[in-house]
Amino acid sequence: MAENKYLKWLAHETQSNWWHDSAIPEELDEAISNGAVGLTTNPFLVRTSLFAMPGFWKPMLKDIPKSINPAQKAEEIAKVITVYLAKKLLPIYERTQGEQGYACAQVNPGKAGDADIMLDMARRLAKWSPNIAVKLPVTQAGLEVLEECVAEGLTVTATASFTVPQALAIGDRHMKGLARAKKNNIKQGKCFAVIMVGRLDDYIRDVAHDRKASNVRESDIIQAGIAAIMRSYDIYHERKYEAILMPAGKRGAYHIKSLSGAKMVMSIAPKIAKMVMDEKGPYKEHMHEPVAKDVIARLMTIPEFVRGYEPDGMRPEEFITYGVMQKTLAQFVEAGWGPMEGFDL
Repeated sequence: MAENKYLKWLAHETQSNWWHDSAIPEELDEAISNGAVGLTTNPFLVRTSLFAMPGFWKPMLKDIPKSINPAQKAEEIAKVITVYLAKKLLPIYERTQGEQGYACAQVNPGKAGDADIMLDMARRLAKWSPNIAVKLPVTQAGLEVLEECVAEGLTVTATASFTVPQALAIGDRHMKGLARAKKNNIKQGKCFAVIMVGRLDDYIRDVAHDRKASNVRESDIIQAGIAAIMRSYDIYHERKYEAILMPAGKRGAYHIKSLSGAKMVMSIAPKIAKMVMDEKGPYKEHMHEPVAKDVIARLMTIPEFVRGYEPDGMRPEEFITYGVMQKTLAQFVEAGWGPMEGFDL
């Protein structure tokens, strides 16, 4: 397996951890050999693995009844693939006593506004394996489910999250859930709080181009997500939130290097992992280097960045309407969950 010295350094010599972002088994094996301690799958990645390796997965799917409805079929397919991958991480989960070693299992992205359906599904997904982190969207309904899951002792990953207001809402609802769990003598689960840094960059780029904001440079735009998660990181420390921030949706090596050394869990896809493979040591932590004030000032001329950067830029009921949220949920449904519903068993 290819050695990635940079990721090994990140995993073993800094406060940072990293999780692998793919559902291809051999890619996960390589990631674990390079220090990965978890897995951040989603419906799109599960579908990608299913369609890329039908000969590998189909024999494992043979017991799924052909008579079940499409949504049930998609869930059962996701279960087979996720449980297989989760087993690879069980030794890490056991060795770290539940600190790491999780595999994510995401609720139906088409139900991001329905708390009752998501809660029922979250409870089912959590039973798949002891090291499942149930993935929930950071909508108003998803936050309600997050608190309830935490109160019940489940480990969760809050996803489809791109902004400071969303990250702070995760931290707050997690603390409320922890308090309820403690009151009822329930063992506390963990919470991983995603900010999809690259997807925020993509969205701000679209908005900037549409507004003909010539003062905002590409070099500014690729720091929008970094600025959002750095601000969230500082506020998490101020408020003593216990959720762990997870930068995801990276677009380049700069997203890893800029955040290196932070006490976060980075979600890293194979193509991004390859981008840091040729980094020459000695390696340096960069988390203490803030985004420049003039960069922030230019980004703040874009109203959609202001909404995503200011702690009170959006209320929870607005999260589901934020442009990049709708685009991401649509991708999860149309390119992930939907094709699994239609897969020929």
